[in-house]
Amino acid sequence: MAITMNGKKSAWIRLVILAAAASAAGCPASQSQLLAQKQDVAMQSALQRGRFDLNCPGATASVLSSDYIQPRVQGPWVSGINRVEYTIGVAGCDQRTTYVVFCQEGTDTCFASSPEGRFQR
Repeated sequence: MAITMNGKKSAWIRLVILAAAASAAGCPASQSQLLAQKQDVAMQSALQRGRFDLNCPGATASVLSSDYIQPRVQGPWVSGINRVEYTIGVAGCDQRTTYVVFCQEGTDTCFASSPEGRFQR
């Protein structure tokens, strides 16, 4: 038994498929894509702060770890902000330190924080 469609139903189905494809193209980046996109900005934020804190213009940075952080609150009416977090080590001039860098989805800036003093005994 073959199923046939008249012209209006066929056009409607094509329109729905086209709309679904168009909306998928505008979807936010996946977690791994967002981590890759923000890594250079995070490195520069940590490196800039590290060079100042260490008083070492020749310091270098390396990513030690990275993570995608989803908001605790998500729902149909309330939603938090997706962020990525990097732990970045900065070394130079016989010194080294570590920064935790947060980058918010939808912006081009990151914040480098130093856990020193908070988690040390």
